[in-house]
Amino acid sequence: MKKLLKNCRIISPDVDIARGYVIVENDTITAVGMGDAPQFDGEILDLDGKNLLPGFIDIHCHGRSGYDFCDQESEAFTVIGRDKLKDGVTSFLATTLTLPEEDLVQVCRNAVEYHRNVKDGANLLGLHLEGPFFNPPCAGAQNPAYLKPLDIGLIDRLNTIFPVKKVSFSPELPGSTQFTAELTRRQIMASGGHTQATEEEFEACRLAGMKHLTHFCNVMTPLHHLRFGLVGAGLLNDDVALEMICDGIHLGEKMLRLIAKNKPAEKMMIITDAMRASGMPDGDYSLGGLPVLVKNGKATLSDGVTVAGSTLRYYEGLKHLVKVTGLPLAQAVKAAGSNQARTLDLGKRGEIRVGYLADIAVLDENFTPAMTICGGEIRWSVAG
Repeated sequence: MKKLLKNCRIISPDVDIARGYVIVENDTITAVGMGDAPQFDGEILDLDGKNLLPGFIDIHCHGRSGYDFCDQESEAFTVIGRDKLKDGVTSFLATTLTLPEEDLVQVCRNAVEYHRNVKDGANLLGLHLEGPFFNPPCAGAQNPAYLKPLDIGLIDRLNTIFPVKKVSFSPELPGSTQFTAELTRRQIMASGGHTQATEEEFEACRLAGMKHLTHFCNVMTPLHHLRFGLVGAGLLNDDVALEMICDGIHLGEKMLRLIAKNKPAEKMMIITDAMRASGMPDGDYSLGGLPVLVKNGKATLSDGVTVAGSTLRYYEGLKHLVKVTGLPLAQAVKAAGSNQARTLDLGKRGEIRVGYLADIAVLDENFTPAMTICGGEIRWSVAG
């Protein structure tokens, strides 16, 4: 399996080659060059000036195409994983909701089945547990009926079935510092979210290993000149990475510009937080057993106020970030994969670089996906 992808603009962290080529052997990138491609004995793909980027890594996604990872049928993973390819996503963490343990166990079992058998979908790299460890007033669109105290035993039980890579929880809960330390010892990222934590409560967890903040600014203590809050702490601490839902709903344009001005590109991470309505028309849906209305692409609970995830498609988030902040693409692309791969130890992904996995998103002149390659294999293209 040798492929030459030629006549393309190559965009990767700190790299922007106006016209170049990439050579792939089996699942690995073996050459990246400028200008005309060399003579080649293998499959040749002329990309006709399109943009070639590292495949996107979505570490916070609940669903797509009418399905949620927490649906009990295994078909949910199959459909979501297949259709994430249409968004330029080559890898993802299946993100759970606040549910009973037996439901989370079934999610893990479905994840095992998908991981073993995936042939035409994006790669599943692990689980992101969003809940059930949240402060009740901060449940947001999570189902409050299933909230529970911190329990490292639950993490261990799930982790024996399928790898848990990240756990989002409220840093103000009793025992949170020790819980963070236990996660860190297991090489699982602790992430603060759905929280009323003070800066001091977060700081204790940060020192114990909490280096991510979940959907930054949303259901989070705001910046105040006397009570600094998690928003302030996230902007101030250089070792904390921020999840950003760049859909124009969860973060306003001025906040995105403020983040880009105060945080290095290496500490920003685009997520979708997409629910089952992503890629679907407006209408009535559900999230964790709660009714959701999607109108003009905005998902809210029945109160019409509480935002219930997003309908964002990943490439739209990258386009919006670049448009609003003016970040050069070679910097903004770090937020779409390499940062996630580095902080969560997801392997050699997120860069167009020799020795890295050939996970590639090909985008047209409008930065809309045209082809998605996973491990050197074309798993989706707009041409079919």
